[in-house]
Amino acid sequence: MQSKYDCLALFSGGLDSVLACKTIQAQGLRVLGLHFISPFFGGQDKAERWQSLYGIDILPVDIGPEFVDMLLAGPRFGLGKHLNPCIDCKIFMLRRAKELLHSFQAEFLLSGEVAGQRPMSQRRDALRSIRREAGVEDLLLRPLSAGILAPTPMEERGLVDRSRLHSLQGRGRKPQLRLAREFALPEIPTPAGGCLLTDPESVRRFAPVLHWLGRPTARDFELAGLGRQYWRDSHWLIIGRNKNDNARLIQVVDQADVVFKIADHPGPVAIGRQLQGEWPQEVIESAARWLTGFSNKARKSGGPVRVKVGRDGNIADLMIDPEAQAGDDWQEPDQDLLPEVKTALRAGAASSAARSDGRSTSS
Repeated sequence: MQSKYDCLALFSGGLDSVLACKTIQAQGLRVLGLHFISPFFGGQDKAERWQSLYGIDILPVDIGPEFVDMLLAGPRFGLGKHLNPCIDCKIFMLRRAKELLHSFQAEFLLSGEVAGQRPMSQRRDALRSIRREAGVEDLLLRPLSAGILAPTPMEERGLVDRSRLHSLQGRGRKPQLRLAREFALPEIPTPAGGCLLTDPESVRRFAPVLHWLGRPTARDFELAGLGRQYWRDSHWLIIGRNKNDNARLIQVVDQADVVFKIADHPGPVAIGRQLQGEWPQEVIESAARWLTGFSNKARKSGGPVRVKVGRDGNIADLMIDPEAQAGDDWQEPDQDLLPEVKTALRAGAASSAARSDGRSTSS
């Protein structure tokens, strides 16, 4: 990967981001795609394949902790239908990309946005707000819709040929598919999307994390995306669905977690995340009993099952009767928590705005 580029691109891996990069590469300019990664989008393992497939240099950039901080503070421009802070997200990424310009001696930024394609973040007024709030009014080029947007300084000074940019708008995909054929892309990627904050099932998993944890971390949200999720008030239990889940759960165990494993029968691994102090013994036994229900051989053993329980570096054996599950009221994540969670995030945004206004007035 070279150290000098003409521009840095927001690269999601979706078709629009690929086409934006190829459009600028076709003018002989050097493009570096920034692939941002958080618990909600992106993937470190994808960059190498994209680079080989499309001939675009890709740099994965982990923004997980900072992105979670932004979400918890309450997105200033609001949330979409679920927990998606689309406008704040784009502003956040562009600000981060702007910070990296000097490191790669790049002159401008690139985005694959198409005017009118997304109802929240790609309206004309939203596109203007994003450029202004991110402080990139003289740095950002949107080559797929440039023909229907005001010329940028890069076009005006001849660094980019405006006549070779595009005038795409709206939600249709036919123009993008035509461009993909013109560029002879070896594979047509799916539309960018992919953000778990727009996915109802994922949001259902995230809601209790936001409800019960005072300050959830990026690792907490990553854990919420793994395995089977169960809650008993503030007690959080995650059970692996397969071998890969089990391996990943072991990788993300915190020192304060309770780890459960059936000793003498095949079955999943489970993690109990202690959010408000140590779990009482009754809850630990209940979680162990719940776990045995996911092992066919344990259920059919006809007697007590040994479950290994690891906590604070110590491992103990519990003898559990899989049939005695009365009172084990572990529940899947509650979708009904979402309105309350969104209200709390909006309140955080209002509080942040008030503090900001107060500082502005005092200054």
